[in-house]
Amino acid sequence: MKGFVPPPRYSGMPYGNEPLPITREITVTEGISVKNLAEKLGIRAKDIIASLLMSGVFVTVNQSLDAEMVKDVAAKFGASAAVISYEEELENQAIEDVLDVGNTDVVEVPRAPVVTVMGHVDHGKTSLLDAIRETNVAEGEAGGITQHIGAYKVKFTKEGSPASGREIVFLDTPGHEAFTRMRARGAKVTDIVIIVVAADDGVMPQTLEAIDHAKAAEVPIIVAVNKIDKPEANPDRVKKQLADRGLIPEEWAAGAEGTVFVEVSAKKRIHLDLLLEMICLVSDIKAPKATPGRKAVGSVLEAKLDRGRGAVATVLVQDGALHLNDSYIVGNTFGKVRAMFDDRGRAIEEAGPSTPVEVLGLESMPDAGDTFLVVADRDKAKSIAQYRKMKERDAQLAKSSRVSLEGLAEQIRQAGVKDLALIIKGDVTGSVEVLADSLAQMSTEKVRIKVIRSGVGSITESDVLLAAASNAIVIGFNVRPERKAADLAQQEGVDIRLHSIIYELQDEMRLAMMGLLEPVFRENYLGRAEVLNVFRIPKVGVIAGCRVQDGVIRRDCEIKLTRDGEQLFKGKVSSLKRFKDDAREVTNGMECGIGLGGFSDIKEGDLIESFSTERLAADLGALTSAKA
Repeated sequence: MKGFVPPPRYSGMPYGNEPLPITREITVTEGISVKNLAEKLGIRAKDIIASLLMSGVFVTVNQSLDAEMVKDVAAKFGASAAVISYEEELENQAIEDVLDVGNTDVVEVPRAPVVTVMGHVDHGKTSLLDAIRETNVAEGEAGGITQHIGAYKVKFTKEGSPASGREIVFLDTPGHEAFTRMRARGAKVTDIVIIVVAADDGVMPQTLEAIDHAKAAEVPIIVAVNKIDKPEANPDRVKKQLADRGLIPEEWAAGAEGTVFVEVSAKKRIHLDLLLEMICLVSDIKAPKATPGRKAVGSVLEAKLDRGRGAVATVLVQDGALHLNDSYIVGNTFGKVRAMFDDRGRAIEEAGPSTPVEVLGLESMPDAGDTFLVVADRDKAKSIAQYRKMKERDAQLAKSSRVSLEGLAEQIRQAGVKDLALIIKGDVTGSVEVLADSLAQMSTEKVRIKVIRSGVGSITESDVLLAAASNAIVIGFNVRPERKAADLAQQEGVDIRLHSIIYELQDEMRLAMMGLLEPVFRENYLGRAEVLNVFRIPKVGVIAGCRVQDGVIRRDCEIKLTRDGEQLFKGKVSSLKRFKDDAREVTNGMECGIGLGGFSDIKEGDLIESFSTERLAADLGALTSAKA
């Protein structure tokens, strides 16, 4: 309202009043709209809009407010506001439901334990699961290693066993060292961790990493000593190595609490029933429970972009039940369950606690590790997702525009650093996330890897155009370029590298980094000569009469002329004569005439040193991250 002057009595407070005294407390969720906040405060929405308008803030009735604005508005109307996340609100609601003993929908029942399989690469984690599931996943994995998290549900059946008929959920995490973060994510949703150690190989670095993740998650550990069928297998050595790391076998514990060790063979299917039985027994100690009657809560294990189905998320339902057509929020996106598939690809209509499912119906790609929550109101889910996306964008903009003296000094220090720009496209978000991190950690003080774009899906024309504009390399991990993108890349001269095994990609990046470095040259000393006399010859120039003191002077070599320890000239020999004849080289003790290619400031007593130049491979130094 141009030219509007508010009445003197109004100063951003309720009409005609000073700020009301704080008399009550309200609790609201993040991203609450003006309309919902008005309902919480028991006032009209237009009063909040008017109050914010007088403070210079223009909002609509359906606009989301940030936490500080909510607290300010509530204080003006006599209330103290606490802003919590939507997850916290649902958790509080669940606690209230449990306290309501008359509510039969919130009865807790035992659920299947979630078991994460960890260990070193090629120690047989996936093969062990294959033997349990009676499938053959390992043959389909590139290079024989698992590239992303897999989730499987199996049913234990053994005649005479008290645990027969029970279900167990397995999470298979990659064993390569670059996937440390993915192993950590697996440990966050698990009840039991199985550390797989090859009996013929022993404890390796990634085995220790897996143990650290399991201890950090404070979950029970079972050690599966695999490959006991091999002649060189030595299970006792594995037990001793792990005992030194604090995992003492039960038979060695002497009454103290020990770790369950099971000697198995995935290839010969030895003691697999015993392993499953031990999982059930260890699970009974913790007795995990869930509430099937409540709305589903879970975690996104993986997400990918499917050409025919759109964004697809692998979700582990941790509590409650997930049904078809349920609306949900996950991270900063939302959706509706259009279809669900179990770990064997079968369509299902309901997923209870401890059930891994593929969910279709996402509006956009979530991040692996995001919390998955079912909500009753789709519009509320949409508003919260939009609010989170807006806050994330604001945080990124603030981070990119923030300048400090330390940052400026770092930019000046790194002014001579070479940048290797990359665009990374992969099949699933977890792989892309880990690739970006692991490649960035390969940066050195000489070459810095810079990931300018990363995403899920095939390589598109947009990726190629960005690479052409920024002189970047496009990395495709388990994906291929679209036909038009491949043609455009050939036309623009953009380098597209396709890989399916991470350590081969890392090796190639090392070579690429070496190619970016300036050539490194080494000077090989050949000989030294002393200037005895200086001759000035018309039409020829200045010739230094010399005697070779050491080594050899060659016609095709490079030379340095020094006087009193100071270098005056560096260049090529223009002429080398022995008496009146041209010479190819002059050796120790001989006299010769040397022309220095246009340099005439030569005096008696100067020293001429000859050398050859050898080009060396660039040295990257330690392939560790430069200063973060």
